Amino acid sequence: MKLYNKSELMPLLESFGFNFSKSLGQNFLIDKNILDKIINNSNINKNTNVLEIGPGAGTLTYELCKCAKKVVSVEIDNALIPILEHNLSKFSNFTLINNDIMKIDLKKLIEDNFGSEKFIVAANLPYYITTPIIMNIFEGSFNVESMILMIQKEVADRIYADPGTKDYGALTVGVGFYASPEIICQAPPHCFTPQPKISSVVIKLNVYENSPYHVNNKEMFFKTVKSVFSQRRKTLVNSLSGSPFINCDKRDIEKALSNMGLDIKIRGEKLDIEQLAALSNYLFKN
Repeated sequence: MKLYNKSELMPLLESFGFNFSKSLGQNFLIDKNILDKIINNSNINKNTNVLEIGPGAGTLTYELCKCAKKVVSVEIDNALIPILEHNLSKFSNFTLINNDIMKIDLKKLIEDNFGSEKFIVAANLPYYITTPIIMNIFEGSFNVESMILMIQKEVADRIYADPGTKDYGALTVGVGFYASPEIICQAPPHCFTPQPKISSVVIKLNVYENSPYHVNNKEMFFKTVKSVFSQRRKTLVNSLSGSPFINCDKRDIEKALSNMGLDIKIRGEKLDIEQLAALSNYLFKN
């Protein structure tokens, strides 16, 4: 079965009376080269557990099941369930869960299916849930080895941005704190059906065993980051001292910046992750 072949995929979908949903951001991959790059860069073998988010018609799922120990796919669209059951029926290592990844008890799902074993995340993520899904997985402190994601190019640009650029923000810092990002390949609109209006990127997030950035208080670190980028046009001193998320005295912030050798009029978007961690540690000792 070649689900990546549009001439085979479309008649199959039609036989089930399936209609693509714009609200769910459904665009199915139909490019074998990109599919191969995802599999080859995932480092999947017979000892690998995979949590797949949004399997669609099962194009990637089919290839994952051929390589992995176990594949657990979470699909929100009821209309895709019989199609997935049909397409993946030959695999005994496949588990399908019809649920919303944003509402499901992720901790229970992972414990029930993988126990304490490591797993990787594979997903083709619609724009509107990309950031919350990535950060929910990171912040859950799960035993994730890596994430290989198909995301909009705009989101990939934000993940890969340098300090001081327009794309640099809370997502850049959040991902960089937990993982080392790696671009696998570009995915132009013609690689999907129906064709989206934007280009996508396959990105791999190699999750750190331990973050290289030491913070005294992770909660306050991320509140500091949120404060910095929610008012990014202000100076760092003003964005932090006026933040609704943290309670900081302007003089303490100025002293911290001076001790770090930074101009007290600097904007927060100029600080890299290490500097933001150092600033948070100075302001919040524990």
